[in-house]
Amino acid sequence: MSTIQINPVYEQIIDGLLTQNFSVVDNFFTPEEAKVLREQVQKKHEEHTFKSAAIGQQQEEQVVKKIRSDSILWIDQALQDDVERVFFDKINDFIAYLNRTCYLGIEDSEFHYAVYKPGTFYKRHLDVFRNDQRRTLSVVFYLNDEVWSSTYGGQLTLYLPREGGQETEVEIPPILGRLAIFDSRLIEHEVKEVNRTRYSITGWLKNRGESILF
Repeated sequence: MSTIQINPVYEQIIDGLLTQNFSVVDNFFTPEEAKVLREQVQKKHEEHTFKSAAIGQQQEEQVVKKIRSDSILWIDQALQDDVERVFFDKINDFIAYLNRTCYLGIEDSEFHYAVYKPGTFYKRHLDVFRNDQRRTLSVVFYLNDEVWSSTYGGQLTLYLPREGGQETEVEIPPILGRLAIFDSRLIEHEVKEVNRTRYSITGWLKNRGESILF
């Protein structure tokens, strides 16, 4: 039986998910990788037609600007370029680690580039659909300025449920290289209105539709 080589960053993420259903780390990618990915999303935004992000799924999908007003470009892993390969190699390694150590049964993932122009936002919501519960973990990788002033807006706000119907709000500034990951089925969240263009890669790790440990 092979021994699992412990990855401290992955273990930090897992510990956060186990104790509070979310985790934030700043060293999932190296600073050099983060900067290359930042250049990538900016280049893609200049060269490609990003679509207005929709809410809902398939036949129920619709663009509702008063709820969500960012623009996205889906990333096809089968057509990944050299820069996107850096991203998917690390993400797929993390998925394999989760499945070996936590038995999550993650079978699929989906990711898109997301751009929030000044004045855009995403109101409070949950990431799972009524007829599809496969999204297990929500993942956001930020590609913005290394120093992100609170006046720029665009914070990810997590609403953590507590006993007695109470909840705690956690705000996560979207600085370059930061990874936020949280329980897709439990944690409602929103992106506050931005005053400066905000870049990220956003996606979901998906399982068979079974219950998870977190």
